[in-house]
Amino acid sequence: MASSVVVPYAAYLRVYEPLAAFPEPERSHWAEYARREHTPSAQDELRRSLANLLPVPPVPVPVHESDDAFVASVDGVTYVCPWRTRLRGWLALEEISQRLPGPLLDAALPPVVRRQAVADFERWSERNPDARPWIRSATWHVPVRWFVLFADAEREYTKGEDGLVLRYRTPMVEARRRVARGLKALKEALEEGPLIDGLVDVGRWLEEFHPRSLVELDYGGLVHALPEGELADDHSAADVAEGLAALRAGDGARAGVAYERLTDRWSSVRDRQRSS
Repeated sequence: MASSVVVPYAAYLRVYEPLAAFPEPERSHWAEYARREHTPSAQDELRRSLANLLPVPPVPVPVHESDDAFVASVDGVTYVCPWRTRLRGWLALEEISQRLPGPLLDAALPPVVRRQAVADFERWSERNPDARPWIRSATWHVPVRWFVLFADAEREYTKGEDGLVLRYRTPMVEARRRVARGLKALKEALEEGPLIDGLVDVGRWLEEFHPRSLVELDYGGLVHALPEGELADDHSAADVAEGLAALRAGDGARAGVAYERLTDRWSSVRDRQRSS
């Protein structure tokens, strides 16, 4: 029986660390890697990930860890964001196992495949207790909490050889400062809730990296889930910043308007998800 795979569009939150953040011999490996004439792009990583979905049963977690990374050079400093696709595969499997109904999960990933992946992860975690991913992903949307880390002035919207790109990039110190200010505003206005919990989680994750890192939000495949005109007009980080500023000023009505703009913008993406 032929099987089809519905590929969800995903957005990515990435941390690029300076070479100085890596211990030897990993630092030398990444330094040499960054000197290559060509390094893989986000599209290359996506193609490799999709290749694992084609076998029957699919391979949810790569057998070997990737030795690839995204590389950025800013003001003469080289930054590296390791892919760590095997670790991310294990973490994604944990998440999807909690979200999908049992029959659908069993059809997509047979129990025997999941049990083997869980056992492999447990053994690996015992040997690598401090491991963490440099990349987080979200399907069919960008979590509101991610926008808190960025300013509208850091937005980059371009059209190149790989198509449309919409991303934000900021120094780690700015991302951490905005998390702290955002949490203060939310806790004073709401006291508790999923947005606060999510932002606390992101803040803890950022604390695990070098203070001179870069933080990047990449819309990734979501650029294909929004009409080009809507994408060009998407200033979600500005809406989140306006909403937080309104909360700090005690203006709940203005905060509600900003939040409504944000939710309206993403409703078309959710509609496409339901129709897939």
